[in-house]
Amino acid sequence: MSQQQYLTDEEIKQFIDDVDHDNNGSVDYWELERMLDEVHKEIAPKAQPHHLHHASRGDEARHEFLRSVIGTREDRIKRDDFAKCVKKWEIPSLEQDRKEAKEEDDYLKQMSIYRRARAYWAVKGPEIAFLALVASFMIAFGVWQFTKYLTSTLYTPAFGWGAVLAKTSAGVLYPTFFFLILSMSRWLSTFLRRFYFISRFVNWDLSQSFHIKMSIFALFFATLHAIGHLTGSFVFGSMASRQAAVANVIGQDAVPRSYHDYIRSLPGWSGLTAISCFYTLTAMSMPQVRKWSYEVFQLGHLLMFPIIGLMMAHGTAGLLQWPMFAYWLAFPTLLVVFERSWRFVLGFRPIEAELEFLDNDTVVITAEVPKTRPWDYKAGQYVFVQVPQLSRFQWHPFTVSTCINNRMQVHIKADGDWTNALRDLAKEGEKSKIKIGLDGPFGAPAQRFYDFEYSMVFGAGIGVTPFSGVLTDLQHHELERTMSGEQSPESSDDTVAADPSPYTDHRRVDFHWMVRDRNNLMWFSDLLNQVSRAQQLDNSHLDIRVQTYVTQKRKNISQHVFRWLLEKHRTDDFPYSPITGLVNPTHFGRPDIKSIMEEHYADMCKVVAGKTPMNEKPDGRRNSKIRRTSMVDNEVRVGVFFCGPPVIGQQLADQCSQMTAKARNEGRKVEYRFMIEVFG
Repeated sequence: MSQQQYLTDEEIKQFIDDVDHDNNGSVDYWELERMLDEVHKEIAPKAQPHHLHHASRGDEARHEFLRSVIGTREDRIKRDDFAKCVKKWEIPSLEQDRKEAKEEDDYLKQMSIYRRARAYWAVKGPEIAFLALVASFMIAFGVWQFTKYLTSTLYTPAFGWGAVLAKTSAGVLYPTFFFLILSMSRWLSTFLRRFYFISRFVNWDLSQSFHIKMSIFALFFATLHAIGHLTGSFVFGSMASRQAAVANVIGQDAVPRSYHDYIRSLPGWSGLTAISCFYTLTAMSMPQVRKWSYEVFQLGHLLMFPIIGLMMAHGTAGLLQWPMFAYWLAFPTLLVVFERSWRFVLGFRPIEAELEFLDNDTVVITAEVPKTRPWDYKAGQYVFVQVPQLSRFQWHPFTVSTCINNRMQVHIKADGDWTNALRDLAKEGEKSKIKIGLDGPFGAPAQRFYDFEYSMVFGAGIGVTPFSGVLTDLQHHELERTMSGEQSPESSDDTVAADPSPYTDHRRVDFHWMVRDRNNLMWFSDLLNQVSRAQQLDNSHLDIRVQTYVTQKRKNISQHVFRWLLEKHRTDDFPYSPITGLVNPTHFGRPDIKSIMEEHYADMCKVVAGKTPMNEKPDGRRNSKIRRTSMVDNEVRVGVFFCGPPVIGQQLADQCSQMTAKARNEGRKVEYRFMIEVFG
């Protein structure tokens, strides 16, 4: 990391020019106070006012803060004296920030082509590989059907080019509809997430995007299939001159056959009805319709069941070949039918829940999950929630914020008709009782967190909320261990009493959270603050290190200076950051991935060497009760979870490869596994 550079003389002059509005050669106290108020009003979180504006203290705190930083009780300070004062504040140079930001942007350009390609593949590879597999199936079956019907001496004399076009499109549609329907199954994705290599190959979190892509391809080739029949094979097959050839395909008893006979046949009317329903479903799934009425969007998707039934019936007549389409659709259809039927049942078996209004942006639902539910909860998963009071047809997915002893919480941001209606419902009382339908939980990326002894989380904004459940889960099991009367630190340095918690090996979590300008997720800040405070306890078994980064670029020198001043000035009574609402320090700019990874690697090397087990906290105090199971085979695996801007993801992927290769070259068993995540 480059050496810290503080504000230059030119930057200090620009700052003073901004403050000295009347240009009288002096800086007035009221000018500083006004600018502080403006900057604080812009960046302060809604739910956590900073202590400089605490209602119970009036203007006293703000006055004392400003007097302390300017170092005088005078109301007017000469520009030269104020410049010396600003220099003592040791605020990082804005130019250095811009330079470091440019170096971060140029990071990938400075890498070799191989490293750049490897980093790109780590971020985009699973999606590309899976799409390539699906595309290969589509192409293979399309080419097979095209070759079969083009080279055959049986079909083209009877039905002409229309049969070739229709059956080629049908060949593409077999795997297309298979994967399209399969992508709707939440049970399958939840089950397959248990397998690391499958999850590395298939990015389950992009299932919605994949579903949309498959739908577009399905509609396109279904249209080509219909065109091939309606304007080709039906026309040729109804010609009098071709009836002998038609008889060779469908039998002598089926001819003569007119154009309308083809339309009225089972393949004809079922195909036309199915494609009409498909276009209707597509129209009801457009973003404009979804935004206008989510209920119409979900009701439109019920058309998929008659569409599937019609497609299965479409080929049963076996006019041109053995009816294989129904076999392609059977497995995924049964899976989805079972899932949707179960959800329908759950909709009429609502459970009691509490609805609480937090602020104009957020509400929280708290419910006791029935223990009779077949799925076991894992921290970081998500559920579908229905509120019959608002709609019996709408089910919305939300990440589970916390779930302890079957008591589950879901934080919901008001960002749409349904969520806004839920917020308005919550406003009616401080805590209100409601009925909810609950389907799930379903697999999410964060549940793989427990596969690793040491974890690093890099996330942006609301994308890190799945880890709120993970952190709460860790804290809960830590409290259980403490309450169970585990043996004292003095009794043993290397062993502890057996503990039923499955998460006791998770000793260190490095949590890096990026927010663009301010943090409005105050409920999440409260959780992180609880975690940070828990780390100060002498008997804590967890080592969770929270780092927060404000990534918005600073263009105004005054805003840059005052943000640093506000961030630096905290008290024991009001230790929160005015920007993030957190007790931990705030960093400005994107995280320095290389330095963070190198520092973490150095710590992991100490773990492997057995010199400094990870029961030592940053302040030098030790958690001697932590089990050193990672020392059994001198191997450390680190899970690096990421959800955020692609440029940071590729840097992380590259550094994971670099650190793993470095460990291998140095003969150390340290492995960094990069886990690209997309939270929806």
